[in-house]
Amino acid sequence: MNAHEALRKHSTLRWGSFLVSIVVLFSLVGPWVAPHDAYTSNPDRAMTDALLPVGPSIEYPLGADRLFRDMLARLALGGRLSLLIGIAASAIAATLGGLVGIVSGYAAGKKRAAILDWTLMRFVDVGLSFPFLLLVMAIGALLDRTTVTSLLATLGVTGWLGTARVVRAKTLTVRDLDYVVAARALGQRHVTILWKHILPNVAGTLLVSATLSIGQMILAESVLSYLGVGLSPPTPTWGAMLYEGQDSYILAPWLLACPAVAIVATVLGFNLVGEGLRDVLDPRG
Repeated sequence: MNAHEALRKHSTLRWGSFLVSIVVLFSLVGPWVAPHDAYTSNPDRAMTDALLPVGPSIEYPLGADRLFRDMLARLALGGRLSLLIGIAASAIAATLGGLVGIVSGYAAGKKRAAILDWTLMRFVDVGLSFPFLLLVMAIGALLDRTTVTSLLATLGVTGWLGTARVVRAKTLTVRDLDYVVAARALGQRHVTILWKHILPNVAGTLLVSATLSIGQMILAESVLSYLGVGLSPPTPTWGAMLYEGQDSYILAPWLLACPAVAIVATVLGFNLVGEGLRDVLDPRG
């Protein structure tokens, strides 16, 4: 069975791809099909006689929030932000972690270069000794204002540590393969060996790590928004919507259920895709 057929038939990968596709499609199309603007409050039509937001209806498919804004439009815009932050931050983390992991693994054991590997790994050890969310919050607290750019930089710069360790372990195996040893014996430059021989062999591991980290980044962004240190209102984020709806889960349960289902489905989808890719790309499978 070739890799393409394995990817197509893997059940975990199929279910993960299905969930991710639904979330992506909803986030892209939602704001266009929503009957109302995400930022416009409309108490005349979205407020009940009991002064509560209206529930799911034809005019408001997912109901309205506490400020009488369309939940469908806000949830879809929040999905766009979450996907943008998750994918972009994971790309930054994969680039940094892949670079550090490959260089560190290739330098390990060599007399003069071993100090580089030791220094990089001790830096990774120190970073991994702190909980990821705590580290992100500490860096975010140093910023005067949280923007999409600053949030991307914070998540990307703090999220590469685990990737670096995984890629280093893979590089330690690849660098001792016969054709890599032959390339060194023929006098090829180290940069050429890293680019042509090491990187293609660790690309699968790097792809799996990056895919799994997308869910982690989205969850981290949601937690930061829930705690009030994420993007500032009125920007719609799933974490902030979750926080706003927790006090009304009895009278208006859709305020809590909609962002909660969106977060769970997205994180679960990317995790399933990552697990499926790992099963398919692992040669031992």
